[in-house]
Amino acid sequence: MASIAASRHGARTLLLDKGDKLGRKLGISGGGRCNVTNAKEQDELIRHIPGNGRFLYSALSIFGNRDIIAFFEEMGIRLKEEDNGRMFPVTDKAKTVVDALVNRARSQGVEIRTNHPVAEVLYGEGRVEGVRLRSGETLRARAVIVAVGGKSVPHTGSEGDGYAWAESAGHTITELFPTEVPLVSKEAFIQSKELQGLSLRNIEATVWNPKDKKVVTHRGDLIFTHFGLSGPAALRCSQFIYKVRKQFEVPTVRVTLDLFPEDRPEDLYERMTDLARSEPKKALKNVLKGYLPERMIPVLFKKSGLREDLTFDNLPKQPMLTLASVVKAFPVQISGTLSIEEAFVTGGGVQLKEIDPGTMESKLMGGLYFCGEILDIHGYTGGYNITAAFSTGYTAGLHAAQAAALPS
Repeated sequence: MASIAASRHGARTLLLDKGDKLGRKLGISGGGRCNVTNAKEQDELIRHIPGNGRFLYSALSIFGNRDIIAFFEEMGIRLKEEDNGRMFPVTDKAKTVVDALVNRARSQGVEIRTNHPVAEVLYGEGRVEGVRLRSGETLRARAVIVAVGGKSVPHTGSEGDGYAWAESAGHTITELFPTEVPLVSKEAFIQSKELQGLSLRNIEATVWNPKDKKVVTHRGDLIFTHFGLSGPAALRCSQFIYKVRKQFEVPTVRVTLDLFPEDRPEDLYERMTDLARSEPKKALKNVLKGYLPERMIPVLFKKSGLREDLTFDNLPKQPMLTLASVVKAFPVQISGTLSIEEAFVTGGGVQLKEIDPGTMESKLMGGLYFCGEILDIHGYTGGYNITAAFSTGYTAGLHAAQAAALPS
């Protein structure tokens, strides 16, 4: 997107990629369907980029989600809106998006060189001078845009190369950490794998700090894995778990799962009691099979102090009240997350105070621009990170072209 914007605005543009083909990460995004942006209004969109989303106001005013949609549709790539504002190509193939971008760049005269890894960005007296390739070749340029991603999904080429180039220019790299990443737990019911593969639909996951204060709640689907929790609700909690562990220096963070977000505990108690009353001779665990996730019943009963063979005829009230509470706040101690390489998104990056938000140019080195995930910006999955990447990429390309056109 940066090279397209730069060439569109008259700059002689060279796109270097260390891999053998362009758009590898874009090609696997959105489950291979490429969630190109999100249709939410701007303020709502920014709220879904909790990692410094407000920095994007200027870039989004230059090239926002509506512009991204128009950009692809002008190229004949029809898009469709799915749940929560997610925008996909109607082909349901990321390749459609990647090919359109590559073809547009080529048609605008962008020179593309794959298998050309950059060793370093060259700096002179307060200005960028070009790049040196690993082959030893030096390329001179009046502007350099660094659009190399973070450290997540390294098999696509995102191995963190750009951080050293930024530091060489005097930039600060804020601490890198995994976000939008599955959660790890050492709970007995996780270690035993008795819930592995169980999916919960439309639940709420809440992260608590050690002072029993609610940090964040996310609603969505969740899946139990052999190591912990995954699925959209779990992924969205990951950055907050990282921050709580770091802030309070604690080994684990409590997450509670609300299996019935729309209901009050007393409603659940009444409903489960009514079900038991309707079949008074039947074991409670069998009565509740159609109501609670069946594989969770033994764990829920254990946490509530209920025996599985109890029937309505000998059912104590207090454990049933406890069961209702546990169903509303099923506790899971989270000991961390998977690694940054296994995350969807990298948290941290180039310090934003050192970047001009209106141009994406470095405040420390003239002619040096940054865009995308290398910046200290991170959002939830759902088209928000790609929107930030396209928006900052276009903004960087536009202003790099204008700067390159100025007399020396």
